Amino acid sequence: MDCLGRWEKFLHDRELPPLVQLALAHYQFEAIHPFLDGNGRVGRLLITLGLVERDILPTPLLYLSAFFEATRREYYRAQGRERARRLGAWVEYVLNGMARQAEDALSRAQRINGLLGAGGDTARRGDSPTPHDARPAGGQSVRHRQGRGGADESGLHHRPARRGPAPKAGILSQVSDAKRDRVYCARPILEILEEPARLVPMVSA
Repeated sequence: MDCLGRWEKFLHDRELPPLVQLALAHYQFEAIHPFLDGNGRVGRLLITLGLVERDILPTPLLYLSAFFEATRREYYRAQGRERARRLGAWVEYVLNGMARQAEDALSRAQRINGLLGAGGDTARRGDSPTPHDARPAGGQSVRHRQGRGGADESGLHHRPARRGPAPKAGILSQVSDAKRDRVYCARPILEILEEPARLVPMVSA
């Protein structure tokens, strides 16, 4: 409890750069190891929540667990022996992970926005997308179609909205055979979200 008390005070300290402080906070939390299970998950989550709390991230979009899992050997090595002399290597490792995950999240977001921009407008009209039609505002119609009240916002009448998305939209596809309460899946978006992260750790000299 004494270690946790000092660790909590460190979290409220604002002398260090926030990214460095959160990297050290994770390091210290794993060293204290306050739980029988789940220390790693909580420690990783604390980094992302700390970035949100500092207004560095608008929402918890940074998924550092993927980087730590993909570089597990480097993760444990950076936390390994001679800890006091390896803090610099640990901070460098975490900062590299933040950069790689930020690039990965940005890439996914851009590709999803591209799909919504190209396919959202066609979901409203029910025709095939063309380069001229692929404007970002079209993505709004896909999101609005999720609720009955969104039909008017997207320019749809309630009856077509209840019939579901146009099959040629290229984003949503029906995955159930029910005549009512049909289920649709945005497979292209799920593929982007579920694809493995392509992360290569930076090699220190």
